[in-house]
Amino acid sequence: MTNRTSGILLHPTSLPGKYGIGSLGEEAYRFIDWLAASGQKIWQILPLGPTDFSHSPYQCYSAFAGNADLIDLDELVKIGLIAHEIKLPVKAFPLESVDYFHVRKFREPYLQQAFHRFREIGGFGWEDYLGFWQENSWWLEAWSLFYACRKNLKGKAWSYWEESLVRHKLDSLHLHYRTYREDVEYQRFLQFFFFKQWFSLKRYANSLDIKIFGDIPLYVSFDSADVWANQEIFLLDKNRKPVMVGGVPPDYFSETGQLWGNPLFDWKKLQHRNYDWWIARLHFNLNLFDLVRIDHFRGLESFWAIPFGEKTAINGQWLKANGDAILGLLQSQIGYLPIIAEDLGTITPEVHHLRKKYHLPGMKVLQFAFTSDGKNEHLPHNYDTDFAAYTGTHDNDTTANWLKKLKGEEREHLRQYFGTSGIDHWKMIRAVMGSVANMTIIPLQDVLGLDASARMNTPGTIENNWRWRLSDTIDMKEIGEKLKAVTALYNR
Repeated sequence: MTNRTSGILLHPTSLPGKYGIGSLGEEAYRFIDWLAASGQKIWQILPLGPTDFSHSPYQCYSAFAGNADLIDLDELVKIGLIAHEIKLPVKAFPLESVDYFHVRKFREPYLQQAFHRFREIGGFGWEDYLGFWQENSWWLEAWSLFYACRKNLKGKAWSYWEESLVRHKLDSLHLHYRTYREDVEYQRFLQFFFFKQWFSLKRYANSLDIKIFGDIPLYVSFDSADVWANQEIFLLDKNRKPVMVGGVPPDYFSETGQLWGNPLFDWKKLQHRNYDWWIARLHFNLNLFDLVRIDHFRGLESFWAIPFGEKTAINGQWLKANGDAILGLLQSQIGYLPIIAEDLGTITPEVHHLRKKYHLPGMKVLQFAFTSDGKNEHLPHNYDTDFAAYTGTHDNDTTANWLKKLKGEEREHLRQYFGTSGIDHWKMIRAVMGSVANMTIIPLQDVLGLDASARMNTPGTIENNWRWRLSDTIDMKEIGEKLKAVTALYNR
């Protein structure tokens, strides 16, 4: 991307929505309209997969399936799959957070009703459904059966299922498909409508010259259809447990590092298969989105391998990955790579070389800029054009609260840099907007100047993350006009 441009980071779950969570429905279209009116060209989101108990978009049961929490129920009413008007619960949903438990409890009967109606009217024979199945069966078949087995074999991760099912013996697969056929078909129904609604939304965004910026986590969850269906490409022992798991050593966010617990790739097996799983994953995401960020990009060059069972990420070792081969193969197939590399943290010359070899923009985060002197790479005067500049990311505190908490030398450096003590979130936004970085992305929370209650995620913690939601009581028109003026001022 060579033109100066800007956009907003907001996950769809954080949209207002009248049913307790944002969806791919009216609220998403309104947000796209607001982006266009505010002079923005990019909508960045987090991964769209079905999340586990933590509700983290980076811990999903599938790298390919969509999150059914985002399906627009009103659209199902319009096309007659839900027979009557949806009744809101007596106790209203929170305005500024997602109560996932009650949201799912509320939505499930309506989705089930729509599924049964869809089947009754022969929806599984519709031409567009058959086309969806033909295009996606390579991942959807395993995902839908995994979903059904996981639901019915309660309390058991796939590695504890009966041996024949773990090993994908055909007789066992067929038996469990027949036994759980209702749930298998239900999941295929959900995926059909998720992607139908997603691509309709994407077409609308593109019609207004707005690009959708997606996100690919480097790793997948152990308890996922991906690992169950592709065990040979992960470092697992004879009992199907990870030999080593992913994370990062101690860093800005944590003194003990981050222990993610994801299984690691067996790069030799991937090489033997000509990286088919990774290439399929990249093509899939580049079809879903206009550009994508590879989270933890450095893991494509080398990765922190932590022995399974460790309590922290301190004890690990760096091992080599074959990301160069993957990116080279993808480039030979499609040419220009619309990929942004998340290259935050301690980055080696080898990682910088890999990013530059494929002309991938990196990332700069202004909140990281004041921990040292004027050579700090996150200070705007040190940016190059081939970067996406952020005030903060989904892992940072909101900029307003970060400014409020800043102390000591870091605050003094901030004051000296801006030449004033009166620094607010708009001055921070202007600093990245005015930089030479070709792209700037601002979390919506920073545009709105929200406090700590709007933080999306605190790395290293599980409770109370991924819940923030935009209240529909906020006047977005006025703030949009201010954003548009700043965007025009800096030629974005």
